Amino acid sequence: MVTRTVQGSTLIRNAQVVFPSGVAVSNVLLRDGKIAAIDAPATTSADQIVDAQELVLFPGLIDDQVHFREPGLTHKEDLATASRACAAGGVTSFLEMPNTKPAAINQELIEQKYAIAASKSLVNYGFYMGATSTNIDALKVATGIPGIKIFIGSSTGDLLVDEQEALERIFAETKVPICAHCEDESTVRGNQARLGSNLTIHDHSRIRDYQAAIVATRRSIDLAVRHKHRFHVLHVSTADEIPLLESHGGLITSELCPHHWYFNVDDYDRLGSLIQMNPSIKSAKDNKLLWQALVEGKIQVVATDHAPHTLEEKSQPYPLSPSGLPAVENYFALLLDRASRGECTWNQIASWTADAPARVWGIVGKGRIEVGYDADVVLVDPKLCRTIENTKQWTKSKWSPWHGTTLQGWPIKTWCNGQCVYELDPSGQGIMHDQSVGNGGPAKRLVFDHLRGGYWSTPDGIGI
Repeated sequence: MVTRTVQGSTLIRNAQVVFPSGVAVSNVLLRDGKIAAIDAPATTSADQIVDAQELVLFPGLIDDQVHFREPGLTHKEDLATASRACAAGGVTSFLEMPNTKPAAINQELIEQKYAIAASKSLVNYGFYMGATSTNIDALKVATGIPGIKIFIGSSTGDLLVDEQEALERIFAETKVPICAHCEDESTVRGNQARLGSNLTIHDHSRIRDYQAAIVATRRSIDLAVRHKHRFHVLHVSTADEIPLLESHGGLITSELCPHHWYFNVDDYDRLGSLIQMNPSIKSAKDNKLLWQALVEGKIQVVATDHAPHTLEEKSQPYPLSPSGLPAVENYFALLLDRASRGECTWNQIASWTADAPARVWGIVGKGRIEVGYDADVVLVDPKLCRTIENTKQWTKSKWSPWHGTTLQGWPIKTWCNGQCVYELDPSGQGIMHDQSVGNGGPAKRLVFDHLRGGYWSTPDGIGI
């Protein structure tokens, strides 16, 4: 690949472009932060010409579930390090969860997070507002958010919402989409009491078992259906949840995270608390059936639940070890590797990681390679093999549970709003183009249009 680097417009020539309806070789022109032309003549004038022969152009990924730890927990991660990890992984937009310190539970705290992102982030950003048992008034008037996050299970501070009356009000009186961490608190506590105090890491999946997930998911879907409120089930972890997600006419959507299709309880012996997650990992059978549900369209979105801790924190004996793992810079490659083995298609990956999350959350101008859309695109080498290594991670935590895993298919160049923010040079060295961050850089605050949005609507707002 020969690239002439000059600031301004970019013509990406001869790429295999992943469109919503298929893959076709095309020339794509990026100009003024937008996708200006598709099938542009090869002679089109541009400041930067990229020869993408034998490479694949994807829409920029949208990770709709991340925990980037700022403010309050920045020894684990911050918006600067995390957004660079995003760029390296082909993620051009993220939606961040509210369980920071302080938790983002009102408009003032949401705006504080937006201000931090404006000064630090290399890629586009949006922030959920967290629900508590007492902040219904703030939730009802919230603006500029993708949705409301409810922790129906153990969480930080006062973000646990388990009382039925509070849940009824949130679903009945708010308008924006709701998503939830679905693990039943009483089931978790009962399991923990039954197992006693001499616990090992293997007990994590016994405490946060199938029943904990099923009870909370069923409860949440019942609330959404009765109140006709758009609802998104985060990180589905059990095959037993799949039947609960179906036949709701687009009202209910869901997502799968890489650790729940990749790791299972047999991996605790090898990886210990590195794969300790909430919801917990389950069985090898669940891995297989969850992936099958994704491929069959029963689950719509792939996200990471990127939630890093330091290795020192993770090495504490269970149950002192915290739950969470970093994933944002590797999940695209995990998917591309599966495509290389014929287990999914490039179109499915683009739908799961870009188009579907844009439609679920009503994100304006994102999720597709289409004229007029924002120029968030990622160039992939589908034949490139690389091995994940802790020392080469961009995340501040500097480790990955996939350390030592070799994958085929990697992002090699990422554009955010038309500006190249990351590229992999021929020697395998990742280069960040982040000099303009906080000073008119490429990243923007995401815009949400919930009236036009929704998984059941096209980008033009026409029902499908």
